[in-house]
Amino acid sequence: RCSDGFVLIAGNGDSIFKRLMQAIGRDDLGTDAALADNAGRVARVEELDRAIEAWTLGRSVAEVLDVLGAARVPAGKVYTARDICEDPHYRARDMLLQQRTRDGHDIEVPGVVPKLMGTPGTVRSSAPGLGDDTDSVLDELGFTADDIAALRGRKVVA
Repeated sequence: RCSDGFVLIAGNGDSIFKRLMQAIGRDDLGTDAALADNAGRVARVEELDRAIEAWTLGRSVAEVLDVLGAARVPAGKVYTARDICEDPHYRARDMLLQQRTRDGHDIEVPGVVPKLMGTPGTVRSSAPGLGDDTDSVLDELGFTADDIAALRGRKVVA
């Protein structure tokens, strides 16, 4: 946690861990022989998380990313839904799409992931309302109109 959001810090590699500890002013942990490898760090993960968070809590996301970037420690901002909607890169990559619902409302929906060059994927139609496709699905399965009406009467299907 930071003072204004969250960051993800990927400091699990041996040399990266040492740079991370140096960047946050915890050389004592970076040079601790028991923390020299990932197994040792996993055993003390709660202690390490507390030490890192003690440093990040008093700083903004931007400040944390600046310091860790300079130290060559992989880190990134954890986006909120608002961050995603406001990020021009999401829109440029079609990760936010305009979609018309079946009842005529325009909404934004998430784009298709992953984005593949040759077959990027599309959203073909909006999600159906409850029961919109019941007749066609049951008809395809061999149910008659009377069967479907009976199921509806017993409130088995919508």
